Amino acid sequence: MSVIAHLINGERVLGERTAEVFDPSRGLAIRRVSLADHATVQQAVAAAAAAFPVWRNTPPARRAQVLFRFKQLLDEHRDEIARLISEEHGKTLEDAAGEVQRGIENVEYACGAPELLKGEYSRNVGPNIDAWSDFQPLGIVAGITPFNFPAMVPLWMYPLAIACGNCFILKPSERDPSSAMYVAELMLQAGLPKGVLNVVHGDRAAVDALIEAPEIKALSFVGSTPVAEHIYTEGTRRGKRVQALGGAKNHAVLMPDADLDNAVSALMGAAYGSCGERCMAISVVVCVGDQVADALVAKLVPQIQALKVGAGTECGMDMGPLVTAAQREKVLSYIEDGVAAGAELVLDGRNVSVVGHEQGFFLGGCLFDRVMPDMRIYREEIFGPVLCIVRVGSLEQAIQLINAHEYGNGTCIFTRDGEAARLFCEEVEVGMVGVNVPLPVPVAYHSFGGWKRSLFGDLHAYGPDGVRFYTRRKAITQKWPQRASHEAAQFAFPSNR
Repeated sequence: MSVIAHLINGERVLGERTAEVFDPSRGLAIRRVSLADHATVQQAVAAAAAAFPVWRNTPPARRAQVLFRFKQLLDEHRDEIARLISEEHGKTLEDAAGEVQRGIENVEYACGAPELLKGEYSRNVGPNIDAWSDFQPLGIVAGITPFNFPAMVPLWMYPLAIACGNCFILKPSERDPSSAMYVAELMLQAGLPKGVLNVVHGDRAAVDALIEAPEIKALSFVGSTPVAEHIYTEGTRRGKRVQALGGAKNHAVLMPDADLDNAVSALMGAAYGSCGERCMAISVVVCVGDQVADALVAKLVPQIQALKVGAGTECGMDMGPLVTAAQREKVLSYIEDGVAAGAELVLDGRNVSVVGHEQGFFLGGCLFDRVMPDMRIYREEIFGPVLCIVRVGSLEQAIQLINAHEYGNGTCIFTRDGEAARLFCEEVEVGMVGVNVPLPVPVAYHSFGGWKRSLFGDLHAYGPDGVRFYTRRKAITQKWPQRASHEAAQFAFPSNR
């Protein structure tokens, strides 16, 4: 069984500890991955520290040239990247291809480094005094990324961080590390100097080592809320800049005037795409009125029953397996809890079986109706193919329900009423909002992030906020006195008047 190595200073490095990497469609271990300890992380830090002085002084245009070549390599190898994602995560090939494309779009944004890093200049802010500011790199920065987007989320981070002049240490998920490793090696093929990008695989020991390393100036994390809060607390306590994206419980509001057929089609993909393992997945539909809820259930049931569930690497599937056996068991426990709490299990996907893949981590689409806000299946993020329906009497009640939840990642409303849509966008306390768009993931030149306990830190991921996160502003005020002049001492606070 092959072992996935770390990537440090441009070389593959094997560790003493390893963990199994599974093909979730077959339920079989297909390779092993090295797990970093403190010494491994320090080796990556040393490589980044050695590379930083030259890289920070490399002109932004030359950094961009590396990224342009990297983008070309991603285009050429996108099918192989998608195959690796599907093989280890379980998502369908079509879904994996979409993930790769969204990652490439973030590389395209980072290619604009010369424009993104332009400072500001003001002439004669005072007599013979000029002022300007620029954006300078932080130094060594790190990213800890989740299993559900093993290629895309790393591409949210290190292309932009590197474009800004930093050196980067990536710790991808140990559950599906091959695509992240493959993409990082493409970055080296594009001409990135050794040590500027390093990859360490691992578990909590690696995460703690990254938090504790004083040389690392910033940490970016995407994952569950408890881990996000821990990383934010421990990282900021050590003086690091931290951006930690946590969990979600995304609501879709269905109004009586909505185009129901289009809304159902949108909800099917948003709830059951990638087996529900998306931080932007719709897991709750808030129906305004019983008639709306009844009509929605009637249309959803046959479509959920018709879902094509199978190996992600097989073309034409709607839904693959969950990523691990443990994740499947976790989702099963939520379903059992929902039934015990009194929610109506309209469709039960627990008995699904895929011929030829009987040991795979499969679960069919599940649908709960008449879910109440005090139920665990409503309060907590399930991260599986489980959709809950909540019934309310008005749009105002729907907004109050969403605003009362601890998470504020994404939400959407289905309506033909511009007034209702405007009220919803204005009043809902959520970071990313869609109108007739179920997955309102911002494009690469905006920024991604939620509110409340979905985000710890002041800046969102990628886009303009990403530039701010990976740089610090320096303001310079300069004066060249005339040789023949002599200025008396001034004891009043200086001003331009």
